[in-house]
Amino acid sequence: MTTREVQMDFYHIAEKARKTGKIEKGTNEVTKAVELGSAKLVLYAADVNPKEIVMHLPIICKEKGIPCFEVDSKQKLGIAAGIPVSTASIAVIEPGDSVEDISQIKKTK
Repeated sequence: MTTREVQMDFYHIAEKARKTGKIEKGTNEVTKAVELGSAKLVLYAADVNPKEIVMHLPIICKEKGIPCFEVDSKQKLGIAAGIPVSTASIAVIEPGDSVEDISQIKKTK
């Protein structure tokens, strides 16, 4: 699987989780979800400026054992999250129909 295919997969997973489960949007909400242990998957955008906004997410996710991945675009992440603006990060709280996709990610990580 190419990097581009994986990126598209993450956006698809986020969209599927939004439609059939529950997601949190924005770094503050994502950070809370990770700290509470309710996040199943965290995605954050590479084009966030300044980087300090999201640079703590991979660290706290690793501590909690939550899969965390960087995607290329905050604009595309916002679209996948169903909001009209870009977002720096999202957390999947209830996977809904994306549960299989997330369990596959956990196996490969």
